[in-house]
Amino acid sequence: MISDFRPAPRRAKSLQAAVDSLPQRQTPNTNAPFQTPDEVAAGATAPPPETLATDGTEIIAGGKFKLITERLKQLKLHWPPGRKEVIVGCVVAIVIASGFGAWLLTHWAPKPVAAAPKISVVKKPVVVVPTTVPSLLSGLPVEPSVNSRPITGVMIENSPDARPQSGLAQASVVFEAIAEGGITRFLALFQDTQPDNVGPVRSSRPYYLQWALGFDATYGHVGGSPEALADIKSWGIKDMDQFFNGGSYHRISTRYAPHNVYTSLATLSQLEASKGYGASTFKGWLRKADTPLTTPTAKSIDLAISGPTYNVHYDYDVVSHTYKRSEGGAAHIDADTNAQISPKVVIALVLPYSLESDGYHSDYNTLGSGQATVFQDGGVTVGTWSKADNASPLTFLDSTGKPLALNAGQTWLSAVRAAANITSSP
Repeated sequence: MISDFRPAPRRAKSLQAAVDSLPQRQTPNTNAPFQTPDEVAAGATAPPPETLATDGTEIIAGGKFKLITERLKQLKLHWPPGRKEVIVGCVVAIVIASGFGAWLLTHWAPKPVAAAPKISVVKKPVVVVPTTVPSLLSGLPVEPSVNSRPITGVMIENSPDARPQSGLAQASVVFEAIAEGGITRFLALFQDTQPDNVGPVRSSRPYYLQWALGFDATYGHVGGSPEALADIKSWGIKDMDQFFNGGSYHRISTRYAPHNVYTSLATLSQLEASKGYGASTFKGWLRKADTPLTTPTAKSIDLAISGPTYNVHYDYDVVSHTYKRSEGGAAHIDADTNAQISPKVVIALVLPYSLESDGYHSDYNTLGSGQATVFQDGGVTVGTWSKADNASPLTFLDSTGKPLALNAGQTWLSAVRAAANITSSP
């Protein structure tokens, strides 16, 4: 059979045996001493170098170094590396990196920065500057600049031909008294408000001048009684008579003279500025907050001034805490607002009454003191009024002699001849 002629298998030599069987190459001894050509011809030879050590390594420059093949064989390295070598290498790299990272953390960790000390900030209290202040005239809240305006007084007629008037509802203070023949007239004082239409404007009387002086007010009017015109000059009134300042007044066509003279606060303010009439210097009335009674004691008020056409009636409104004004048996309406005039405080002043030297024009004694009946909050307080001289303010005291505080808002003051002319009911 063919298999019988196969040569006998040769025994495989190991890698080491194969290497050992190779003929040994002698490496020139580079460290042999230099010989000249003559020495070579003469047969002089250098000592034979030791080419191989007993362990199979070459001796080079006097040192032992294992052959590269021996190194590879002992380390059993392969190139390119196999899967096992790659995995082992990665694991070794990870271990080395982890150790290096741990060393960095323990030796190179940044020192903690000390926290900045907490600084306690003391906040300054916020000062709230009020945007409004109480009006010196009405007690209502106004811008501070309002109190620097002059108090402007205007004489307003109250005959049936003058009704309804303009501007009365916007006045802060109104004085009411008889001018002549039982016909009442008003002195309206303005500062908080600046109505565009005020009138009809009529003539002056001495007692209105004295009331105006107590507020250091300017004074708008159309002429006056002989005594009033003389007093205007002698008392140093801040005069704005229409007779001498016609451009600050105008006449309307819907009424006939003398009931058709009107003005505006803007026009009078320009006149005041042209005359150098600055801020008024006066002491305002003592004011208080509203304190309405749960059960009003004076809801209905009647003031007998001169007769049915001019007598006054008030009805207390529990919602607005004001007094709805009527005269001559009808609601007293402001022509511009078409609303019923409704003061917050009603005061009846008991004043001695007489006539001027001409026997026609009225006169009141406004200096000294007398009874004052004050209606506010649905109640009534009987006290006294006092005025020391022309320039002194009109003040009020209660029955114990303490200052009587008034509610903020429009105050209406009516002169009556006797306390019996004042009546009220719940």
